[in-house]
Amino acid sequence: MRERWLALLLFTALLIGSLCPVSLGAADKAYLPQYADRPADVTSGLTYTFAVHPLHNPLRLFAKYQPLLDLINEQVVGFSLKLVASRDYSTFESRLYRRSFHFALPNPLQTIISQHYGYRIIGKMGDDYMFRGIIVMRRDSPVMFVEDLAKASLSFPAPTALAATMLPKYFLQTRGLQLASNDIRYVGSQESAIMNVYLGKTAAAGTWPLPWELLLHARPELNKVLEVKWMTPTLVNNGLVVRTDVPASHVRQVMRVLLNLPNYQRGQEILHGIHVSCFEPATAATFAPVKKFLEDYYLVFPADKPDRVTPP
Repeated sequence: MRERWLALLLFTALLIGSLCPVSLGAADKAYLPQYADRPADVTSGLTYTFAVHPLHNPLRLFAKYQPLLDLINEQVVGFSLKLVASRDYSTFESRLYRRSFHFALPNPLQTIISQHYGYRIIGKMGDDYMFRGIIVMRRDSPVMFVEDLAKASLSFPAPTALAATMLPKYFLQTRGLQLASNDIRYVGSQESAIMNVYLGKTAAAGTWPLPWELLLHARPELNKVLEVKWMTPTLVNNGLVVRTDVPASHVRQVMRVLLNLPNYQRGQEILHGIHVSCFEPATAATFAPVKKFLEDYYLVFPADKPDRVTPP
């Protein structure tokens, strides 16, 4: 019996020790094995921020873009990227123009302006045919022509949302609507702009195809109530910019991963998740059509022109 009690006490002591391990000193911890997907390097602590302008709400943006960042971090050496989301356009722009981000995916307007604040353009999202504005209305609306929206309430995500706000506003104004007489509401997000129409708070909303299609997928009942009334011409898609103090060797590594995404299954799945077929190299010259549109836009809406619009 005595031997059984001793065995039981020994077992209990070992069990407690496994659940409550002895605290190790710094010297001891140095000898503990470290596990990682690849060998550690001397600059493994270098982390760059990678920001995406508010294409989606922050939760959805992380769900869609974190797999891309995970893949990049697996393939680059000497640094890693951390995904950053902003709650709205003004927050994103403020942080971008303060140079808070190392890499960023801004919209074309923000891409051009960022060059004044220490960024250079290195790439863009593909599929320019999708970068257009759409104007959403209720199916039961009596509006037939643009002029019929005179003095109506219109909802848009933000003043600087190029595809969802600026393209639709320019479209409406140049086709006969005097927007100065309209109640223009900037409601903070693509979803809110659309839902204002659904709830009858505004007569029409500006948005662009991607958030429209995602919202219909999440809430198919909206398709019975809402429709796309007009579409604008297209422009160059969202840019990819990098802060000028990021080493060129690190920029090349990120670009190599992005440009190679269509060439294997995991990359294709990530692209599908962010609703684009590829990334493309780009420079400031790539965005010349955007500069031309902005010149035309600010002739029509001079009060909307910021202090800096085009690069020097």
